[in-house]
Amino acid sequence: MSGVYWKDDILHLHILAQPKASQTEIVGWHEQNLKIRLAAPPVDGAANDTLIAAIAKWFKVKKSDVHIRAGHNGRHKHLMIEQPKQIPEIIATQLRLKN
Repeated sequence: MSGVYWKDDILHLHILAQPKASQTEIVGWHEQNLKIRLAAPPVDGAANDTLIAAIAKWFKVKKSDVHIRAGHNGRHKHLMIEQPKQIPEIIATQLRLKN
């Protein structure tokens, strides 16, 4: 399965998270996962909170529109983004390649 796909109006995104980085940023694709560095430690949900906030900002949605479907306690995560208003180019390119 691809690391990014649409199901109805929800964008599904498979992430490889790297906590404790110097800044929060999209690195690129690692196999079928979008690799994201997170400027937060994997303690008490801080990395997940940082990830949700960054995704909400990058996709121009509310934080409540971003859901971690699987992988709450791991580096590999499956996110669902409800009705994204903007899609970062690295992800948009993957979506175009699939069509």
